[in-house]
Amino acid sequence: MAEPRPVVEPRRDAGLPYPRVAIVTGADRGIGKAVALALARDGFNVGFTWHDDEAGAADTAGRIGNLGRASASTWLDTASLAGCAPAIAGLADRLGGLGVFVNNVGVGLSKPVLDTPLSDWTRLLDTNLNGAFLCLQEAARLLVAGGAGGRMVAVTSIHAQQPKYGYGAYCASKAGLDGLVKVLALELAAHGITVNAVAPGEIATHLPAAETRHPHDIPRPGIPLGHAGTAAEVAEVVAFLVSPAAAYVTGASWEVDGGMARMGAQASSVLRTDGWRTAEA
Repeated sequence: MAEPRPVVEPRRDAGLPYPRVAIVTGADRGIGKAVALALARDGFNVGFTWHDDEAGAADTAGRIGNLGRASASTWLDTASLAGCAPAIAGLADRLGGLGVFVNNVGVGLSKPVLDTPLSDWTRLLDTNLNGAFLCLQEAARLLVAGGAGGRMVAVTSIHAQQPKYGYGAYCASKAGLDGLVKVLALELAAHGITVNAVAPGEIATHLPAAETRHPHDIPRPGIPLGHAGTAAEVAEVVAFLVSPAAAYVTGASWEVDGGMARMGAQASSVLRTDGWRTAEA
């Protein structure tokens, strides 16, 4: 009888081969902010873009500093396509390189396809997909030029695969981004660069100010785990994907949705009204 093959442990190199510099888009609040702080905690200097909340961006920078890491930030509207690549290149230059890029920027639109003006469609696709393409492309070029490999993560949505009534433009943008991630994973693998997606479900980043309960304490019967998720829970998955522990993971989409995407048949069996046929449902 042949001797069983020994278990080969994964490589646990003492340090990352690529620079401990990360860039995160849209880190003035929400998931992007949580990701920036998680990466700073894990030893990365962090560059980030911001758009809506200047005070939130200043808070992100201050908290990165409190974690003992350097930061750099710049304002960016990813719908202004000409500014996308220069913003990423500028942040990398200020921090002395690039090892990790996280594309997080995204906006929503609740409007049936038949009622969606081309201007709304174009603005959302520019923000969520065309701008993301330019940011990812520039980050990939920098990583390839660096010659030390790296990690890329795009924050998509469970609606990249699960359609939602009234979200035609949003679903199209996220499905396109998910497809781009998979192609980049193929094209960049030879350079030692992994590319993955994180697909959040319902994340409690916009609770009203009067809501004092933790998101896990707010019942959400339509989600198998029974509650919404937090930005920090999404950030921990991103942190894993850019760590040495995920060195053999590429071209994957990680759902962070409490099981929501598995609810198709269950949801259809319990619906008793046509209330879901509205963009606000």
